Amino acid sequence: MDFLNTHLLSLILFLPTIAALIMLFLPSGETKLLRWFAFSASLIPFALTLVLWSNFDPDMTGFQFQEQYMWYEAIHSTLHLGVDGISISMVLLTTLLTPLAILASFSITDRVKPYMMLFLFLETGMLGVFMALDLLIFFVFWEIGLIPMYFLINQWGSANKDYASMKFMMYTMGGSLGLLLAVQMLGVLFGTYDLVALYERWNSLDPGSILLGLPVHTVKTIAFWAFTIAFAVKVPIWPFHTWLPDAHTEAPTAGSMILAGVLLKLGAYGFLRLVLPFYPLEAKIFAGALALLATAAIVFGAFGSFGQTDFKRLVAYSSVNHMGFVVLGIAAAGLAAGTADAHIAMNGAVLQMFNHGLSAAGMFFLVGVIYERTHTRNLEEFGGLFPLVPVYGGILIFMSMASLGLPGLNGFVSEFLVVRGAYPVLKIYTVVSMLGLLFTGAYILKGIAKVLHGPMNEYWARGEHKLTEINTREILVVVPLMILILIIGIWPAWILEVINKAVVALF
Repeated sequence: MDFLNTHLLSLILFLPTIAALIMLFLPSGETKLLRWFAFSASLIPFALTLVLWSNFDPDMTGFQFQEQYMWYEAIHSTLHLGVDGISISMVLLTTLLTPLAILASFSITDRVKPYMMLFLFLETGMLGVFMALDLLIFFVFWEIGLIPMYFLINQWGSANKDYASMKFMMYTMGGSLGLLLAVQMLGVLFGTYDLVALYERWNSLDPGSILLGLPVHTVKTIAFWAFTIAFAVKVPIWPFHTWLPDAHTEAPTAGSMILAGVLLKLGAYGFLRLVLPFYPLEAKIFAGALALLATAAIVFGAFGSFGQTDFKRLVAYSSVNHMGFVVLGIAAAGLAAGTADAHIAMNGAVLQMFNHGLSAAGMFFLVGVIYERTHTRNLEEFGGLFPLVPVYGGILIFMSMASLGLPGLNGFVSEFLVVRGAYPVLKIYTVVSMLGLLFTGAYILKGIAKVLHGPMNEYWARGEHKLTEINTREILVVVPLMILILIIGIWPAWILEVINKAVVALF
């Protein structure tokens, strides 16, 4: 038990990779064995995360369950792991969605072994970002996550997969170049990459002193934008968002679930873990610019979503819209740091990250369910399907309402907190973003109406094209998401208490 408590984070982090390596020795033809092995292996980190959550003390300040191992002694970089209230919620989201995505992939029959291995490698990459307390290790895991997702899109995607996977890789790697340079600069200046040490040393520099031949505030401003652009591309904020609809549209269903559910959160987490603590002054100065981009993402994301006829692209653009609220909350927190409004906005931003992970993964999965049966995502080719698939229709409406922000479901709580926290400090931006919220209702209702309501398309009601109901395995994928969506909508205190204590301690 002592070993478990001492190495809990490293076990959660590396068990998926160990499982993936074991899969190398399993016979490639045994698809059933491969599927169940990958699914079972992904449940172990989830079970350990529940242990982590139950032993986590929200009242304790700083990082808990810390582990530190020498990684690269010459440059003083260590494998330093730890979690606080913000990161533990993201670890929970990652370890929950990965087994659900693997379960959703049981219909995959092509090269099952590498497919499942890539998902397990991807889980380690994502978890590493949320656990890392060393800047260089953070960057390593940040980049590691790109590789499995690139191959998942490129090898198992749909018609335009080569273009989408290359665009995804170029955008995210291109955005990260500035981040790498800024990380190296901090390591060279202070002789360490340890986050806890860097927080203190970087912020204690005299603003009037000279650094690298430039005034400190100039260096900090350049580094701030290097960090910000890298994370803005990943979120993605308008106008860096154009890779997202293509990647989502071409990715396999489970790939879209993880891409929307977790990978987009890496960018927002970067803002929370690095930008706000490292650059409080710059975050305050440039909060207006960040809020402008967030508002543009909310409004244009909603308009873009409403204009789609491809069901999957509609849901993809909705992610731009929803993640805009996260960035709006971050901008408000940067502008009003230390105030009650900042804490409310930040609570809303972190909870919105978690909530969007649940609802977006659910929506992409439901699009995949109907696509597997009809082989089309064109909304104009559906229509009136509710009588044919009433269970699927009910689940789709429930998940759509969560995405819409219906009171009583999770999306309402987080978006309300963001708006409540941002309005006193960013009035105009918040008011304009309400226009995006109005169109959120419009595009969600458009999606439901085109698929489920109106005159029935008789093509799907007869013969070999007859639409079949959602099956038991698919229901098992979506039910845990629905339960969590409902619990957070009715009783958000269980997760907000954990998030809030970390937010107040940090900001």
